[in-house]
Amino acid sequence: MTGDVVCYLADGRYLFLWDGKPIAYLTEDQRVYAYDGRQLGWLENGWLYDRGYQPALFSVDATGGPGRPVRKARPIRSTPQRKPAMAVRQVGLAKAKRAFEWSGAVGPAYFAQ
Repeated sequence: MTGDVVCYLADGRYLFLWDGKPIAYLTEDQRVYAYDGRQLGWLENGWLYDRGYQPALFSVDATGGPGRPVRKARPIRSTPQRKPAMAVRQVGLAKAKRAFEWSGAVGPAYFAQ
């Protein structure tokens, strides 16, 4: 964990990488999906949990979870790029028991899982 700024949430639903690339979106039940339809995890209490329900990313107002690295300064955010079409979503995953150890897919790797 490095404390780097990775992404931001726009309009309460769309996740963009800091360089402006649209990377994922939230459903009404706070599931996180990539635009290709893969479920990446869940958003809960300011944490992005991975597919195994392990914490991977956190917001400044996240509560609970494992110890966090010191957050680095926020760089200047790029202009958001156009969002791609949303593919048919995979059937939602069942939540595993929540883990309090960091995911192996932290940072940008979260979006590649």
